[in-house]
Amino acid sequence: MRNVFWALWTLVLLLKLAVAAKLPLFVDEAFYWQEGRHPAAAYSDLPGLTAWLARLGVELGGTRPLALRAPFLAIAALVPWLLARVTAREFGARNGWIAGSYALLLPLSGTLGLLALPDAMMALATLLCLDAGARLLRQVDARSAVELAAGLALGALSHYRFIAVIGVGFLVLMLLPEGRRALRDVRVLTAVAIGASAWAPLVAWNLDNADAGLRFQLVDRHPWAFHTDGLWFVAIQALLVTPFLFAALLAAGWRGARDPSPATRYFALLGSLIVLGFFVLGFFADTERVSFHWPLPGFMALLPLLPLVLARWPEWARGLCAGLAGAALLAMLGYYVAVSRPELRARSAGEKWYPANFAGWDELARAVRAKLATMPPGTRLVADNFKVGAELGFALDDPRIAVLDHPINHKHGRAPQLRLWGLHRDGRADWGEGPVLLVVGATEVAYKNLLQRYHDLCAMVGPLPPPRVLNVDHGRQRFVLFAFDGAPRSGDCTTPAMAWIDQPAAGARVGPGAFAVTGWAFKDGVGLDKVEVMLDGRVVAQAHYGRERIGVREYWTLRDGRRSSDPQHPQVGFEATVQLDAEPPGRHWLGLRLHGRDGSVEDWAEQPIDLRRP
Repeated sequence: MRNVFWALWTLVLLLKLAVAAKLPLFVDEAFYWQEGRHPAAAYSDLPGLTAWLARLGVELGGTRPLALRAPFLAIAALVPWLLARVTAREFGARNGWIAGSYALLLPLSGTLGLLALPDAMMALATLLCLDAGARLLRQVDARSAVELAAGLALGALSHYRFIAVIGVGFLVLMLLPEGRRALRDVRVLTAVAIGASAWAPLVAWNLDNADAGLRFQLVDRHPWAFHTDGLWFVAIQALLVTPFLFAALLAAGWRGARDPSPATRYFALLGSLIVLGFFVLGFFADTERVSFHWPLPGFMALLPLLPLVLARWPEWARGLCAGLAGAALLAMLGYYVAVSRPELRARSAGEKWYPANFAGWDELARAVRAKLATMPPGTRLVADNFKVGAELGFALDDPRIAVLDHPINHKHGRAPQLRLWGLHRDGRADWGEGPVLLVVGATEVAYKNLLQRYHDLCAMVGPLPPPRVLNVDHGRQRFVLFAFDGAPRSGDCTTPAMAWIDQPAAGARVGPGAFAVTGWAFKDGVGLDKVEVMLDGRVVAQAHYGRERIGVREYWTLRDGRRSSDPQHPQVGFEATVQLDAEPPGRHWLGLRLHGRDGSVEDWAEQPIDLRRP
C-alpha cells in the first residue's frame, strides 16, 4: 500500500500542477492577491494568512496563476501524508497508507490547493489539531502541546470557519475522561492560549471597524431563519464524497463513537459532530454562496477510521468505493480543465452551471489594454465592482484600481476593505480631472435589476457615453467599457441598450427554410435607430423596428418610481424573418445588433437555437 500511496500522491500532484497552470483565476483568488499587495494582519473577509501566502507565491514566481497557487498546492500536498502518519500511529501502517490514499481520492481534499483559497491551510491546521489531540489522550508532552498550538494558530489565521473545529474539538475532549485530564495540564492550557492569541489581529480589525467582518460572516450573509434547502445537504455531500465513500465514513463515525478506544471515539465524535453541525447549520445559513466544502474538516477527521470499516466489506465493494472516488476526483479535475478551455466553456453558455467566476477575465484584460492604448496617456481605470477591479488588477499588475459602490461589494464583505485601501469611489466627484475608462460587469446583477444599475451609474458619474460592449461566451459574461474624456457631462441619463427575444425561445427548434424573430429593445435617454438579427456572429436580417409593445415601459420601473426613458416608448418592438441558407442543422447562436441614435453599436447577448434538418 505504501507504493500505491506514493504513486497516487505523485499522479494527483502532477495533475493539479498541470491544471493550475492553465486554470483562469477565480475571483476570490484575485481578491486575495490584491489583499496580499496591501499587507495587513487581517482583512474585512479573512484573517491575514491566505493573503500572505498569495503574496509569497507571486513574489517567488511572478504574477501568474500557477505562482499564486504554488504555496497552497505545497500545503495541500502535505495533507494526505500527515493523515497517513496519524492513522499509521493509531491503527497500523497499512491502514495509514489506505487512509492517506483516500485523502487523495476524496474529491474535496484531492483538489485542495488547486485554487488559492483558505481551505488548504484549514485542512492542514485541522490535521495538526487532530494529531495533537490524539496524542494528548495518551500522554501530555511538550511535542503534542506545540503541535496543538501550531494547529490552533494556523487555523485562526486562516478563516472564521475554523471556530467550528475549535468548538467541536473542545467539546469532544470534555466528553472523554482522557480529554478532561489533558485539558487540566498547564502545557495544554499554554497551547490553547497561544492559539487564542492568533485571533488577536482579527479581533483588533473588527474592533477598529465596527465589527464589519464579524457581522458579515455571522449575521449579514445568513438569513438565520429556517429553510428547507438544508435537505439538499445529504444529497450534495453524497454526490461530492461519492455514495460508497460517504456511507463508509458515516459508518465509521457511528461505530467509532461506541468503540472502547479513546482515540477511536475521539476521531469519530470530532468528525461526526462537525459534519452534523454543518448539516444543521444548512437549514439556517447562507444558501447563495458555495458551502459544499464546509464539512471537509469533519470528513478528514473520519478518514483514519475508514480502513477499519472497509476491512469488513467484500473486495468488490472496496474496489467500487475506490473506483467511484477516483472517478469523481477525475471528474472534478476535468471540470477545471473544461473551464480552462474557452471553446468548451463557451458550449456551456446556455447552461445553469456556467462558470461565470472563472470566465472572461483574460478577454476583458485584452479589451481594456486595447482601449487604453487609444486613450490619452494617464487615463485612469475604474471598475464598477470588486471582481472586475481585482481580476483586472492581477492581469495588469495593478492592485490600486478604484472601484465604485456596488451591491456585490457588500454581499461578499469586500466593501469595508476597499474603503480602508482608499479605493472606494462614490462617483465622478472622486475621479478628479482627466480621462477615465470605466469597466462595468453587466452580468453581475440580475437582468431585472440591470436598468436600475445603469441609472445608478448615471447618478454617480453622469450620462454614460456610447459603450464598447464585450460579450464573452455568447454574452453569458458581458462587460461594458465607457470612455470618459474628462469633460463634464450633463443631461438626461443615457444607458446601454436593453433587449429581449420573445420568439424563438432559448433552445427552441426552428426551421427548416425560415423562422420568425420577435422581441423588444430600447435605449434610455436617446433611443435606438435600428435592430439587426445575427446568427453565429453575422447579420442575417434587418428587423422591422418600432412595433408597438405595451407594457415594456411599465415593467422597467425604477426604484424611485420613474420608468424607462427611451423616447420611442411604446414603439420599441421588432420583428424579422430569417431565411436559412446553407446553415447546417444543430445548435446555433441567435443574437441582435442594436444601433443607438447616439451612434453606438452594441451586440446583444446570444441565445442557443436548434436548427431542424430539411
